[in-house]
Amino acid sequence: MARIGFIGLGNMGGGMAANLAKKGHDVRAFDLSADALEKAKAAGCLPVASAAEAADGAEAIVTMLPRRQACRRGL
Repeated sequence: MARIGFIGLGNMGGGMAANLAKKGHDVRAFDLSADALEKAKAAGCLPVASAAEAADGAEAIVTMLPRRQACRRGL
């Protein structure tokens, strides 16, 4: 299966990342929220410390961010 970097684990992203992990993908997940990271870990994702770490070595990168400014901040 694929290594997927997932950035943004909120209302939509958390469920999407969990579904990818459930299907057997190696999901490296990042969010600013510690609670969101814990939920992702419980769902089978590997929480990482930064967006760059989530993207490192990924075959695909998914961003599910609430607003354009989050992208510009370099989450």
